[in-house]
Amino acid sequence: MRGSCLLCSAVLAATLAPAPPVRAQFQQPSAEELKMTADPKAPGASAVYLDREETDSQFTGLQTIYARIKVLADKGKELATVTIPFAPEYSRVDNVQGRTIHADGTIFPLSVKPEDLLDYRNKYYQQNNLVFTLPNVEVGSIIEYRVQIVHKFGILPYWEIQTPYFIHKEHNYFNAKGGGFGVNGRGTFAGFLAMFVTPQNAPLSVKSDAGEYTVDLADVPPQPDEDWMPPMNTLRWRVEFYQTFTDSAQKFWDSALKSWSKDTEQFLKVKQTLRDAANAMVSPGDSEEQKAHKIYAAVLKLENTDYTHVKSDAERKKDKLKTVNDIEDVWKNRSGAGDSIALLYVGLARAAGLKAWAMQVVNRDRAIFDATYLSTRQLDDYIAIVEIGGKEIYLDPGEKVCPFGVLHWTHALATGFRQSAAGPKVAMTPADTYRTDSVERTADLVLDAAGNVTGTARMVMSGAEAIYWRQQALENDPNALDKDFIDDLNATLPEGVSATFDHLVGLDNSDSKLMAIVKLSGGLGTPTRKRLIVPGLFFESRASHPFVAEAKRSTPIDMHIPEMQLDDVVYHLPQGYTVGSAPHTADVTWPGSALLRINSTFSAEQVQVARLFARNFTLLGPGDYNNLHDFYLKLAAADQQQILLARTAPTKGH
Repeated sequence: MRGSCLLCSAVLAATLAPAPPVRAQFQQPSAEELKMTADPKAPGASAVYLDREETDSQFTGLQTIYARIKVLADKGKELATVTIPFAPEYSRVDNVQGRTIHADGTIFPLSVKPEDLLDYRNKYYQQNNLVFTLPNVEVGSIIEYRVQIVHKFGILPYWEIQTPYFIHKEHNYFNAKGGGFGVNGRGTFAGFLAMFVTPQNAPLSVKSDAGEYTVDLADVPPQPDEDWMPPMNTLRWRVEFYQTFTDSAQKFWDSALKSWSKDTEQFLKVKQTLRDAANAMVSPGDSEEQKAHKIYAAVLKLENTDYTHVKSDAERKKDKLKTVNDIEDVWKNRSGAGDSIALLYVGLARAAGLKAWAMQVVNRDRAIFDATYLSTRQLDDYIAIVEIGGKEIYLDPGEKVCPFGVLHWTHALATGFRQSAAGPKVAMTPADTYRTDSVERTADLVLDAAGNVTGTARMVMSGAEAIYWRQQALENDPNALDKDFIDDLNATLPEGVSATFDHLVGLDNSDSKLMAIVKLSGGLGTPTRKRLIVPGLFFESRASHPFVAEAKRSTPIDMHIPEMQLDDVVYHLPQGYTVGSAPHTADVTWPGSALLRINSTFSAEQVQVARLFARNFTLLGPGDYNNLHDFYLKLAAADQQQILLARTAPTKGH
């Protein structure tokens, strides 16, 4: 089976090129490497890897990382700073060496002690970053480093085969001997050793023999870099070793589903306290929908510790908070992590007599579920499913401020484990529609004869855009939120025009649309003796349209959400001007997928421009790219239309 690649799998090649006893040694650069100013195998590259190696030993726990890089342009100098993550409780950095070689052969050894920076820590786990910068790096330099890390309990490697840069030679070696793998293994990682290789079409051969694994490659292309790609880990060539309890995919998933559902149900125990709470939330005469809404509103009011301070044991003891073992503890504490709150909703819904189930999905911003990867570590967040009138409604109570019946975009079109009346199964969540994720933008603008503009604009947001800004409000102070919103808006306004924040409406009510009011001012157009030209599509005149620059596509497209934009802009004209031309009517359609409509009307006093853009897809394959590219070319051209105002009377001084 592709991707599982267990020790006994016939998918792997049966031969192994013996690993040399000494690798990853500093090398004397050739004259050609020193003189290199460009690489014909990587045209335009700012740097290339001449050599890149990783060797790992399960028995000794020794990991050696080696790289030799040629810097060809200023951007490539960023590779002089090296960051390597490690867990200090389980690993120690044993040796770090590095040097910079200038084009004339001068060598500058690494003399500064690398920094050990805390990256992440919770009660159970800490991750640090080893950070060092190679000295005196300039364009034309060769930089070289070797890092050795000892892992106390052995290592299961994770090889990122591709990087953003071209690689001339790549070598990866894993000695799994002594790891205790096998049916009756007794070592640190007793069980079956499995290997996950992705993507499935990668020209990547893993050679294996008697517990040794090798990947040797030449001329490895850079990882893909295109607009709106799926999660990078589904595209970038990589090999991950991990432990599993069976060599059969069918047995694994059957067992994993049962264990997951059992553990979930254990946490979902509905006790009398929750029955009383649910009965207090709803009324006997409530419909199923009313019950579901009321419980959802009550759960969303709880403290979601994904957005607040997670209390220490001492703080929990002081506040008399219970250790969370099930959903009753979450309810008694009136707080919990997003997953716990999602499961609490399921339990309360059941207590109120509703049919409700839990689901745990792979977050779509991180990965895509892969049945050949025999690990439940794929799964991320819990969501809830409730049945109303015989129809299943997917809910996201673990996402603060997510409206009833709407999934956060990372949980839509996401695959994972779910409960059902027929038992647990693998399933996918539904997609949003363009009507769910919409932005309505209106502006009332007053132009003067010098081309200056003043006015106000209103943006009404629903779905993903409203969720984003409401969650930003939870994590930032009001001043930071206002600044971020204005910075985001100003990047799209015509050159010379800027917005100042007025106020937000509906920030605390996730069931309503979110409205932002801003004031606008600046120079919109430059007048001449006879005319004044201003952008016709005010909110799109400086928009960055994707898929326009590249005529071909090699990767799938993931635009996160469908969307709809509704724009209505009124320009009040200055005295002494009449409309010479206004944006033409546009009707660009990609049947079943997207459309653009532009209409304008004008009188002696004003021009009104209305624009509707709707896109009803989220995911596309590379085969759809020609149609996508063609549509966005027409969209970009239509959005660049202008309003031409002709002068009807001379202005003083002209």
